[in-house]
Amino acid sequence: MARQALGKGLDALLRQTQEVTAPAQTAAAAGASVQKISLDKIIPNRYQPRRIFDEEKLQELAASIKEHGLTQPIVVVYDAGMDKYEIVVGERRFRACQLAGLKEIDAIVHKALSNQQMCALALIENIQREDLNPIETALGYRNLMSQFEISQTDLAKYCGKSKAAVSNALRLLELPEHMQEALQDGKITEGHGRALLMLNDPTKREVLFARLLKNKLSVRQAEEAARALVRPMAEKLPKPPEVVSFEQDLQAALGTKVEVRYGRKMSKGMLIVHYHTLEELDNLASRLKTKLL
Repeated sequence: MARQALGKGLDALLRQTQEVTAPAQTAAAAGASVQKISLDKIIPNRYQPRRIFDEEKLQELAASIKEHGLTQPIVVVYDAGMDKYEIVVGERRFRACQLAGLKEIDAIVHKALSNQQMCALALIENIQREDLNPIETALGYRNLMSQFEISQTDLAKYCGKSKAAVSNALRLLELPEHMQEALQDGKITEGHGRALLMLNDPTKREVLFARLLKNKLSVRQAEEAARALVRPMAEKLPKPPEVVSFEQDLQAALGTKVEVRYGRKMSKGMLIVHYHTLEELDNLASRLKTKLL
């Protein structure tokens, strides 16, 4: 039912993706033309999911373009109202050409594309290149779902991703803005973001976030730290009767307070025997030795 609700829009769009981004020699067959366009006449794609462009990599691409030229034209659509060409695919190449000091760029020019097509093509091109950071990908997914009113399941199929991958990406948008910025800047990874989402308490989430930045925890360490922050809440739940009875029996035998602490699984935990003076500790040690021997 969700797939039928798409109509022909996204299905047709994805069938035409190769045509829209076709090489120069097949552009005419795709209903487009290849032209040299002044860089001053070109504007970025308003639906560009990429928010951050790596300056070092752009400089490397600019140097390559200076040495070898532009090997693949960008794709643009002409906006008659503004008398400008809006980028559909190839903003990195456009920016690198600017850095290289070029005045013109080869571009495949399409006469008309819908806003939905602009949004989808920009996202799909970047996803296929695996060229976005996790927040950019998540924002792109959300925009595409909104534009086409599709489910996560259908979006996953169209983008060649698992439903879990799409769902996990979208969940990152639940993080506070400063944590999303850290993800975009590469200070933490997507795995760290998922570990932060294990904590519903904003205060505990901030504690873990600060620890991630300070101690450079691995993803596994972050997950363990998140579970440790959740665990005290679980320990406040009533202990099973058999555990309480075990504690009472040991307290009676040793004459001091005894605690059994455990995590989610009772197969592992700690047995804590309290003492208040060194003399009491000596007495406990003697009792235990007597019982063991």
